[in-house]
Amino acid sequence: MDRQKYLDALKKQLELNIFNHSLALEACMAGLYDYFSQNNQLTNEPITKDEWKLAGLLHDVDFSGEFKPTHPQKTLQALAKYDLTISEIVHNIIKSHAPDLTGRKPQNKAEWSIFCADSLTGLIMAVAFVYPSRKLADVKLSSIMKRLLKEPKFAAGTRREEIKMCVNPDGLNLPIEKFVEICLNSMKAVADKIGV
Repeated sequence: MDRQKYLDALKKQLELNIFNHSLALEACMAGLYDYFSQNNQLTNEPITKDEWKLAGLLHDVDFSGEFKPTHPQKTLQALAKYDLTISEIVHNIIKSHAPDLTGRKPQNKAEWSIFCADSLTGLIMAVAFVYPSRKLADVKLSSIMKRLLKEPKFAAGTRREEIKMCVNPDGLNLPIEKFVEICLNSMKAVADKIGV
């Protein structure tokens, strides 16, 4: 897998804020994979870390131009513009980030991760932007938790119910605070690449 080719395609295809969101979700998917792997929770799931990350990176590749009205159903067509393809596994992970639009409900840890983390990345970025420094490095877990659970008008477009589904025992089975912590730390690790 040549990540650079996919990155180059995304840079041409997406607006900067969606491109940065894609990098943030890729980082979250990597962090969640590492957490589940280190805790021996992926023994029955043969999906590789690269597949987790690629799905996060490409999940919004069709969120622009002629494809935008039918996002996320045109992933393959958007990639084909750049002579790129993905496996069925990666495509299924991508489809599961928007089950109401694709009909693909999350069925494994990778699919639940992208479903729960997609909207969380935007909330984390929004919290960073209200800090005086506008830097992720300064964002505290407690600030995100407060705005997630107690301030529904903050970043009102955040799909809070989807984030909270991380506790589902048949999905990720993670406490909300742990889930948010993993994603926050993952995004902090790529802060220089996503402009915060």
